[in-house]
Amino acid sequence: MSVIERLDSESSNPTFTAVTTDTPTKPPAKVISKADALVDHIIATVGKEIILGLPLAIGKPINLVNALYLRAKKDPSITLRIETGITLEKPVGKSRIEKNFLEPFVEREFAGVPDAEYALGLRSNTVPDNVTISEFFFKAGSHINSPQQLNYTSTNYTHAMRDLLDKGVNVIAQLVAKRTEDGITTYSLSSNSDLALDMIPEMDKLKAMGKGIAVVGEVNTNMPFMYNHAEVADNQFDFILDGNSEPDHKDYNLFAAPHASISAEDHMIGLYSSCLLKDGGTLQVGIGSLSSALTYSTLVRQQNNRIYNKMLSELNVYEKFPICREVGGSGTFETGLYGCSELMVDGFVHLYKAGILKREVFEDLTIQNLINQEKIGVDVDISTVLMLFEAGAIHAQLTSADVRYLKRFGIFNKEVELIEGSLHVQEESCAADLQNTEALEWISKHALGNRLSGGVVMHGAFFIGPQDFYQALRDFNEDDHSKFCMTSVNYVNDLYDHMLGNQQIKQAQRKHARFVNSGMMVTLDGSVISDALENGQVVSGVGGQYNFVAQSHQMWDSRSIMKVRSCTFRKGKLISNILFNYGHNTIPRQLRDIVVTEYGIANLRGKPDHVVYTELIKIADSRFQKQLLEQAKAAGKVAKDYQIPKEFTNNTPEAIQAFYKKYTNEGFFGPFPFGCSFTDQELQLGKALKALKAKTATPLGKCKTIAKALSAPKPDDRINTLLKRVGLNEPQNLEEKITRKLLVAELSI
Repeated sequence: MSVIERLDSESSNPTFTAVTTDTPTKPPAKVISKADALVDHIIATVGKEIILGLPLAIGKPINLVNALYLRAKKDPSITLRIETGITLEKPVGKSRIEKNFLEPFVEREFAGVPDAEYALGLRSNTVPDNVTISEFFFKAGSHINSPQQLNYTSTNYTHAMRDLLDKGVNVIAQLVAKRTEDGITTYSLSSNSDLALDMIPEMDKLKAMGKGIAVVGEVNTNMPFMYNHAEVADNQFDFILDGNSEPDHKDYNLFAAPHASISAEDHMIGLYSSCLLKDGGTLQVGIGSLSSALTYSTLVRQQNNRIYNKMLSELNVYEKFPICREVGGSGTFETGLYGCSELMVDGFVHLYKAGILKREVFEDLTIQNLINQEKIGVDVDISTVLMLFEAGAIHAQLTSADVRYLKRFGIFNKEVELIEGSLHVQEESCAADLQNTEALEWISKHALGNRLSGGVVMHGAFFIGPQDFYQALRDFNEDDHSKFCMTSVNYVNDLYDHMLGNQQIKQAQRKHARFVNSGMMVTLDGSVISDALENGQVVSGVGGQYNFVAQSHQMWDSRSIMKVRSCTFRKGKLISNILFNYGHNTIPRQLRDIVVTEYGIANLRGKPDHVVYTELIKIADSRFQKQLLEQAKAAGKVAKDYQIPKEFTNNTPEAIQAFYKKYTNEGFFGPFPFGCSFTDQELQLGKALKALKAKTATPLGKCKTIAKALSAPKPDDRINTLLKRVGLNEPQNLEEKITRKLLVAELSI
């Protein structure tokens, strides 16, 4: 249900909370076709000290932002502070070889996608003194060893709006979609309903106090128009930038994240995580290959259930990790899942199309509770009406409010009217008395709808993904759109009462929730490191991770699941991501719950420390288990005579590869199950360059690799073509000549 509809709807249910924005008294937005002209209006409204709040990722209005930034760069009397998160940037190579590799890919995959001028300024160190860019969430790893570490703001996603207000933001702007029906224009907050739904009413309050405020939308016809909470009236904005009235105007393409490659290890993490999902439950996931791996294995569970269970049996999952049987399952999804995730990734659309994401939730506590108790279903019959009467949602003698309520949720069809105490459908009528047998028969025959309306299978706060994901959203029909609700991050990320739904209804909707997130490292006491390094350098940000973990502990049937790769290479050295201790954490040990690596599942919630330590050691890479156990024993956290059970001592890459290869040969898994953004040439080169980077990360490794390259065979036509692709067919200096030999050797393997 849209925010606009909610303003006009009435409900007899006491849990219903209407949006309080005073929409009817606000004038419509002023539509402007040129970004520079809009900058003039903004300055005239708020002055030359501009504190600009921008949403995450693709919701940034690039034309407006670039015009504001360039104006401030030209006019030092303007002070511009940009407050935002996740600035998306096209990949750029550092060396000539990297640039040669990336340029054709970038030209193809990011055609028509503009750069954010302030991001280019940060990279070239040309941001003027009168401009500051502060982010609360970095694109992962984008600002390590960068001056931007100075301007990072650490906050939970749900506190971002509060922090923007504290910082004095006076302009908020975002990319929107637009539609006009029956002469009425509405806008969709689309990819970023996350902060705007809460922020706009607060900005209105500041305006009422006499402060100069500008709320701006920039129209882009490539943005999918999302319905429900995301659809707002044109008077929610002060200004709309819409260049589509200009001749030869063409809206720029949205930034799309290429399909991520899923490694064998990631697939194993996805497989283990998928058997923790409960049919009839709730799912939250993040972005990246670990999320894609979970989606893939969940699809296998649904579509190839026999093979799925064969995989679990071979891994001895239920004997080694009984938590799967206790909180998850291995069957198909008959009731289905409901998605409740700050980030709506493309995986949710895959699950929807596969008939997995299908459990509908409703904006009414009584209806939701009755569905949870299996007293009613989504198909309507007379028992639906009687159960609502028994629950006290409607009266025996139906009132006008009761009829509106029943029609709103599709229990009564649209033709039903209440006139002077009687129900009417066209020429037919009867007493509006639920205790009258004849009336019940009449209602069954004439008044009932077919199915509950207003059901939603997905609540999200923002989205980003590959181009085919955006196209899938644009291709949604009316029924599809009605089931996907982009909404406030404060609605999704916590359980507190909100203008769009209180805590009771949120909890009723989010039964058997599995909040699945990714971490970089985990310590043996169960603390998780996800956003920053030991020295304080920020890799990404907290975002909503803490919110979801805390939320999982507030609902008795919910669980937090942290996916962590067991080990990684750093500076050419293999190190464990399961550590004895670390100087920083994102999730403290008292919120520990379930941790998943490629070697299995550790169930930590409510367990004493000696169990927590040993459970995590059991799913560590076996090359590090001995050291971790010794550290734990030395600290007195594990008994001196404890030995790791034999079935957990073969946690090796070789074991992973053997299992993975067996099932890839049968047509399962694979690095790009959802499509590939790279050509065959790029895949070959990318794999070889990545391998070389790992092998030459240390001086010893570099010497060994060069020595082997000296005996490499003469390149054939295939390799010569690949060398030309990265400009190494004619090396320009000694370094490139050596690199050429190394690459030839790697491509010859």
